[in-house]
Amino acid sequence: MTRKHIFILTFAVLSFMIGGCSKSGSNNSTCVSNNTGVPTAEEVASLQAYLSANAITATQDPGGFFYIITAPGSGATPTLTSTVTFKYTGSLQNGNVFDQSQTGVTYVLSQLILGFQKGIPLIRKGGSIKLFLPPSLGYGCTQAGSIPPGSNLIFTVDLVNVQ
Repeated sequence: MTRKHIFILTFAVLSFMIGGCSKSGSNNSTCVSNNTGVPTAEEVASLQAYLSANAITATQDPGGFFYIITAPGSGATPTLTSTVTFKYTGSLQNGNVFDQSQTGVTYVLSQLILGFQKGIPLIRKGGSIKLFLPPSLGYGCTQAGSIPPGSNLIFTVDLVNVQ
């Protein structure tokens, strides 16, 4: 293979990889693949802009997401090894609901997205929380069902049980 062919092939592969992280119909113009679990400054700024534009007062967690505890609960506090049962509604910033369960789902907390792993332990059994998650704590640059790549996510979570 000549240098010219290697350059063209390398450029094509890089273009494909970068293009794979671009978003259509999502919250930001570009998506930066971030597998560190630590939101970028751009992601945090995007959430802050959304909250400000919608006059939402939420607490910023050091982990790079925002939350509102609507009921702290009074039961057990979950850990990553806890089995949690919760009801939830997940939506995009435009209000489109992409998933929900009002009957409850049960998972080991460590099997859930990073935003849940970090946010759900802020409440106890019987508590409720609203989570505003950046892409790196949700589904990142990956299309997930009707969730566009690089989307900020909003979840309302009611923690039914902790085992």
